[in-house]
Formats: sequence, structure tokens, C-alpha cells
Amino acid sequence: MDLHAQQKKTGRPTMAILTYVDEKRIFRGNQDNFIDLIRKGEEHGVLVYVMTTADFKLSGDTAVGYTYAASSKKWKRQVFPLPHVIYNRIPYRKFELLPEVQQILQTCLRHRQIHFFNPSFFNKWTLFEWLSKSKETRSVIPATQRLSPGGEEIETLLGSYPFLYLKPIRGKAGKGIMKVSRVENSSKSRMFELSIQDKTKSHISRYPSTRQLWTELGPLVGSQDYIVQQGITLSLYKQRPFDLRVLVQKNGKGAWSVAGIGARLAGKMSITTHVPRGGSIDDPAKLLAYSFGTTTAKKILIRAKKTALTVARRIESASGHILGEMSMDLGVDSDGRIWFFEANSKPMKFDEPPIRQKSLENLIQYCIHLSKLKRSAAAGDSAVSLQQLTGVRRPTPRRRG
Repeated sequence: MDLHAQQKKTGRPTMAILTYVDEKRIFRGNQDNFIDLIRKGEEHGVLVYVMTTADFKLSGDTAVGYTYAASSKKWKRQVFPLPHVIYNRIPYRKFELLPEVQQILQTCLRHRQIHFFNPSFFNKWTLFEWLSKSKETRSVIPATQRLSPGGEEIETLLGSYPFLYLKPIRGKAGKGIMKVSRVENSSKSRMFELSIQDKTKSHISRYPSTRQLWTELGPLVGSQDYIVQQGITLSLYKQRPFDLRVLVQKNGKGAWSVAGIGARLAGKMSITTHVPRGGSIDDPAKLLAYSFGTTTAKKILIRAKKTALTVARRIESASGHILGEMSMDLGVDSDGRIWFFEANSKPMKFDEPPIRQKSLENLIQYCIHLSKLKRSAAAGDSAVSLQQLTGVRRPTPRRRG
């Protein structure tokens, strides 16, 4: 009996949350998030369970997974029907890039009946290449270049922009981000300032030339892949910059929608707005109204939603894969112009209750939508697109004998 016949018989769509196995805590990932999804699925007649990379198997009619027993507050391992939908929540790039995990992802992509969305983390450089090539999105992209081993792009871009950000291509939550600025001092000689984020504070040092700056910066970059990007002068709330966090998801009709917009206010000594780096959560309408007034703030939020939807559609189209959700960092500069900074294919849980509830609702409704669709996968194209999306080559199987 195939999946669609099975669904017709049981009348219950099934979604597996794919994550990485862990010896100490059964599996990795935000377990509270998984529990919330299981409960939300129950409310809508959707069977949701957790599937680990260790138990992964898509042959036959059943799969091994975990459900949560609220009475004992423990995870229970059992046999489930094979899922109609697999939701990728492998939490770290280092796990996702393991050869055995890459093979699992390819198996999911190739399966002719199971719908698999968000196959990998995004690559920052790839995203900016995609978005800068589209006339619909290039106007919201800051000038961005890939950092070469000698750092020549820093001097070039500092000739056009007063400050830049260096961001690791595979970074997360603001880790590894640095800021470089050109500063005119009282003697009218030019200095170059380097700001390095350390948890919730920044360490600042100055250099008389970009060459001397690079002697400090080069070892910090090391062998990591970085982009260097035009700095944007963000809107301020009481002298503190802020940006917007937008959650974009597919809904029950399979269309992109904005689940909600939050705001992140930078810490007093921070070069980013990320909460782990000293930032704080706030109300976007309040922060925007402080800078632009209530009427203009409403218009900016409407434009931010339209921008987020346009960017999401472009990313999905360029990736060649089914995407179901992404979070975005959008900046609003002092003139009210919107800029795209980053997108994350594995969004962290939003702390704002309305956005949180809407995100769970959308995921379950999107699962229901996908479970009704027939699928015929073209496996050959998937491997190429996954390599382009992540910047990592697909592992080559070893020959035996």
C-alpha cells in the first residue's frame, strides 16, 4: 500500500521531524519545539513524531521514531507509519555536513512520495549571489563581496562606504561577525578601526593603514570563508540601533506568508542586534514609530512584509528545492529604506507568543497541504541544487572490491 492509499485509509497526515542522534539526550535540537509541534499536530489530526539520523529508514511502510508522553514527561520510541512529510531540523552545520547525513538528505530529496522541505542550511554568499542577480531583489542587497585570502576587498569597499561588516559564510547567531570602519581623527589623518564582538561586548582597536589592520584581522579570519559587506546606518531607538526579524512560512495553501515581525535592539556595547550577543527583543511598531512616527512606521512594516515575501520566493526559486520556512534579518536605515541582511533556513523559536503560535499553525497546515499532493521527484537535479545551496560537494560513494 503506497503512502497516499495509506493516508486515504487512515485519514491522518503524518510528519516526521528529522534531527541528529545524541547519546546523552536521545537526540539533538530544541525538544520543547518538537513537543509543541506534536501537540499542535494532535489538535489538527496530524501525526507528528521525531525521527533521528540513527533510525532513518524509508523502505517499507513503517519508520522508527519518538513521541512525547506528557504524563511521564519522557520520550517514547516506537514504530510509526512512514511519513508523508519530513521536516528537516538537523540543528548544526557540522552534523549536516557529515557524509552519512548528506546521504540521508539525498535519500529524502529523491523519494518519490515523501515531501521533504528545507534540505540544508543556507550559504550566505550563495544567497547574496542569487538575490543580487534578480531585478526584484537587488535593490535591497548591500554591496557584498567574498573575502579573499589577502583581504583586498576591505580597502576597496572602504573607499566607498564608511564602515563594513565581515561575516562568516556559515555563521550563526552573530558568531564571528566583525566590523571595520574608517575614522577621521583630529589631525585629519585616516585611521581604521576594528570592532570584534566578544559575547555581549566589543573590543576596539585602531590601525594607521588597511595593511596593518589585516595583520590583526587575517589570523582572526583564518581559513574560514567570509563575506565583506557594506555597513548600513540603521534606525535608532534611544541611541541604540535595531533591525527586524521576519518569519516567513508556507501556509495551508502552500503559499508564502508572513507569520510575524519582531524587532531586535542592539546591546549598548554590541556591534550586532543578536540576542546572544547582548541584543534584546522589542516591539517593531514602537521602535519604528520612535524614529519615523506612527503613520510612516505602519507603511515601513507593510513594505517589510512585501520585501520578505519577494526575497523568500526568489531564494526558493533559485535553490531548486521545496522550502517551507525561513527567518530573515531586515534592516531599516535612517531614511526608512529596507535592506536584506540574512536568511536562516532553520529558524530559532520566536519568543513573541503570537508569532510562535502562528508558526506552529503554519507548519501543521503546510504539512496537511503537502500530504494531499502527489510527488514525482527528479533525483538527478536535487544533488546539484543541494551542492549549490550549501556550497558543499555531495560525497562520492566508495567503490568496493
